Formats: sequence, structure tokens, C-alpha cells
Amino acid sequence: MTIKLHNSMTRAKEDFTPIDPDHVRMYVCGPTVYDFAHIGNARPVVVFDVLYRLLRLEYPKVTYVRNITDIEDKIMDAAKVNGESIEALTQRTADQFHEDVEALGTMIPDQEPRATAFVGEMLALIDRLVADGHAYEADGHVLFNVPSMPNYGRLSKLDRDAQIAGARVEVAPYKRDP
Repeated sequence: MTIKLHNSMTRAKEDFTPIDPDHVRMYVCGPTVYDFAHIGNARPVVVFDVLYRLLRLEYPKVTYVRNITDIEDKIMDAAKVNGESIEALTQRTADQFHEDVEALGTMIPDQEPRATAFVGEMLALIDRLVADGHAYEADGHVLFNVPSMPNYGRLSKLDRDAQIAGARVEVAPYKRDP
């Protein structure tokens, strides 16, 4: 059976051709664990579960990885409001997420890395982006240098200048390019 998937870049259904037909690797975005999951969080879990099951029928080996974002601004804010540590908040909400997805009958991913386990690698990547001119530091933030990527907006099919002209929020003054 030929599996067809929607290609966001071309906006068309295309045949799925794995890089390695003997070992298909699937990495998907998982939850940001600062609050309990809602119905909108369940949709990608179910969609990726269906895709994982389908791929397992067609290919001899499929590795399914779903990350957990356990550090970011919303998490830090929620921990402060709740008067608990980031670790306690993220563990509690991750545990509840696992109970919720188990109740949906979805399969458990082969791996579920947490963002905090890779902070060193993230910092090294940020340093590399800054060194290569693709990011810059301003007012305590590291921001993407949009003009460094000529095809910025290609995937979303959005025109950069139109986005700037139609902006509905005030742009932070420290940004070089809104």
C-alpha cells in the first residue's frame, strides 16, 4: 500500500518515501507541561498514533519519538503562580498527560525526551546560530535574524513584508526585524 501524506511545502498529497525503508523514524512535538491537557492537545496525539500504527504495518522498524517541553516561560510563570518548583509542576502535569493519552488508547512512543535533558545542546546551537549571523542578542533575548534566511516564510507561504505591515501587536523595541 502506498501511504500518501500532505506536504506542507507543496500543499499537495504526495507518496511517502522514507529515507530508510528498513527503519522509519518519526519525531513529533509533544506537550508543554505547564497545565492539564485539553481536547485540542488530544488531536495531535491521536493523529500521530494513527500514523505510527499505519507505518508499523508497512515498514519493518519504526521509531516513534515524542518530546516533552518541560522548560519555557509559561512553565516558569505557572510554577510561580502555583508556588511550586518547575520540576514538581512539570512532573505532575506530565504524569496527568500520560494518564490522559493512555485513556485515549494511544500507543506509548519508543522515546520521550524532555527538553531539560538537552539544554547544553540547545545552548551550543544558539551559540552557533549567533556566530553564523542567524541570531543575535538584544536586551537579554536571543532572536532569529530573519534577513539571514532569504526564503523565510516559504513554508507558511506568508510574505514577510505583508506580515510586518499587518502586525496587530506592538513589536518589542529591541528587535531588529519584526
